[in-house]
Amino acid sequence: MKILNIKLNNYRNYKNLDLNFNDGINILQGRNAQGKTNLLEAIYFCSIGKSLRVSREKEVIKFNEITAKINLKLQKKYKKTLISLFFSKNTKKTVKIDNIPIKKIGELMGEFYAVYFSPDELKLVKESPEDRRRFMDIHISQTSKSYFYYLSRYEKILLNRNKLLKTIQLNKNNQNKEIEKTIEIWDKQLIEVGSRIILFRNVFIKKLQPYANKIHSYLTNNEEDLKLEYTGIKNENLENIKEKFIKSIKESFNKDLNLGYTSFGPHRDDIKVLSNDIDIRLYGSQGQQRTVALSLKLAELEIVFEETGEMPVLLLDDVLSELDVNRRKKLLNYCKKTQTIITGTDFEYNEDYSYFKIENGQILSIKENKKI
Repeated sequence: MKILNIKLNNYRNYKNLDLNFNDGINILQGRNAQGKTNLLEAIYFCSIGKSLRVSREKEVIKFNEITAKINLKLQKKYKKTLISLFFSKNTKKTVKIDNIPIKKIGELMGEFYAVYFSPDELKLVKESPEDRRRFMDIHISQTSKSYFYYLSRYEKILLNRNKLLKTIQLNKNNQNKEIEKTIEIWDKQLIEVGSRIILFRNVFIKKLQPYANKIHSYLTNNEEDLKLEYTGIKNENLENIKEKFIKSIKESFNKDLNLGYTSFGPHRDDIKVLSNDIDIRLYGSQGQQRTVALSLKLAELEIVFEETGEMPVLLLDDVLSELDVNRRKKLLNYCKKTQTIITGTDFEYNEDYSYFKIENGQILSIKENKKI
């Protein structure tokens, strides 16, 4: 899979952009705040249907404009695909695939595989469990529309169960059988859908582990061994997961009543990351954490290829400056296996790469890969 062309209209600081990408490594070079990250954001938007930088999508519309557009043309294994996003300050975002509007964002999943890494991705290792759950959810959703549906359904069930727990908590003296029956209904749905999410995650971590460890070993000159552990229910049998989920929900019910929210389930799970058997989140240096996060992201490439036969596009935002010379060389060598788009302020020239100079939302010059 590769990007052939991207067109932007009134997106962030881009008035109009029409850019063709090449095979291999594409370098977006320029000073800070010129639009390099904005371009990567627009590309990734077409993969997952949302921005990782803002929650209010209207913020991507250029200042003093009413609408914005992204058109991304892809070459897949067997066909070409056009993904179009339209933003308006007056209406909801619309998404089209080959000029046909989609009704739900879940229909976009699997159309364009991309892996995105920036300095902010350190959160994947050093910050809260929510960041590691998001990592799992984004990846699995890209390769499974069913998982995306289960996540959406689970969030709604969880919201309703929590509302009911809060109601019971506020009316302890007036509990009745109707309320108890209602909580049982939500429990059954929570267990049914939540168990499927847990199953998907168990399978994902099992696949991720060997790839991540191999890449991490490569980046660290075989000095560090990486291990991943899912902290939720560990099982690859759906019925066994359900049994354990039922037991845990019953055991935590009184605790949930006191708290006013659901304390057990996939919404509370995490990934434990160990390097040489040391918890890297608690005891790893920032350099170690960065290498682990990068290893996890690169491992995504391998899993997507294994599951779909398509190699994702790799998006690296200002990453090389944070790595030492040896790891930088190793990373660039690894990037050769797929189309890669890298941003930065300064690069040494390599005739195997394609270079695009960006200034104030415009492409000023291009040096193409001589092999193309």
